[in-house]
Amino acid sequence: MNDEGLKVVALGGGHGLYASLSALRRVTSRLTAVVTVADDGGSSGRLRRELGVLPPGDLRMALAALCDDDEWGHTWSEVVQHRFRSDGDLHGHTVGNLLIVALWERLGDTVAGLDWLGRLLGAHGRVLPMSSVPLDIAAEVELDGRVSTVRGQVACALTPGRVRAVSLLPADPPACPEAVEAVLDADWVVFGPGSWFTSVLPHLMVPELAEALLATRARRLVALNLAPQPGETDGFSPQKHLEVLGQHASSLAIDVVVADTGVTHDRDALAKAAADLGGRLVLAPVADEDGSPRHDAQRLASVLDEIFREKR
Repeated sequence: MNDEGLKVVALGGGHGLYASLSALRRVTSRLTAVVTVADDGGSSGRLRRELGVLPPGDLRMALAALCDDDEWGHTWSEVVQHRFRSDGDLHGHTVGNLLIVALWERLGDTVAGLDWLGRLLGAHGRVLPMSSVPLDIAAEVELDGRVSTVRGQVACALTPGRVRAVSLLPADPPACPEAVEAVLDADWVVFGPGSWFTSVLPHLMVPELAEALLATRARRLVALNLAPQPGETDGFSPQKHLEVLGQHASSLAIDVVVADTGVTHDRDALAKAAADLGGRLVLAPVADEDGSPRHDAQRLASVLDEIFREKR
């Protein structure tokens, strides 16, 4: 299934990007993850506040997703994801977060540090931050008829209200130059799955990255979530996710939308929403067989491989 020549860039963060990368590494070896850097909770938030670094957690998860299925890959994936449990200062920190920050301090270069860890893990691809500075997310939230602004990725994800729009602070952050280059050089760009407002849409708010996403000759694919996310997208239908994407990037054309057959209740409405963005809908069983709202890596890989091999 692996196509050595296909250059794919996957955008996102957290568990959604992990699912995407777990599938994509089975399809191509020329894979780049461009990761959100707005996490302000847990180990990442602590390291960010204490050391002024990019939050490493989503970057770590992306690297873990790119590990091979052999003993080396399994072992290192588990090691970097290992979270300390103690009554002391290490409680809650992950090995991978500490390794990444140590490499950043030692090398003085964010991208070089991620590349070094990727080589140690034997990662099938490259992981890059979407911006060269830590970011904050501000969300416009509606609750009981009132609209307020919530700041911080954790607060946005846990809000009891309906998120209507998000923005980044600072408002015009610098993009990671290597991420911009990867997008411009890609054959395919993949959005999602993932937290729509805090992991997927923020990429469209980094000016240089947004310009590259519009200018690239790559085809663009959206992989939809299997369920709404509590807080962020409660009550969202699959087509609502696409409508929100269009509202945040009206000039962005999408070529393909992938959705699971089991969670698509109004296929005509979803197909129309995809067409409104310029794309076509591909329905396939990509969810885990256990019924949980998780993508099955092999199923999703098979669908993506078939799409990528189609002629324009």
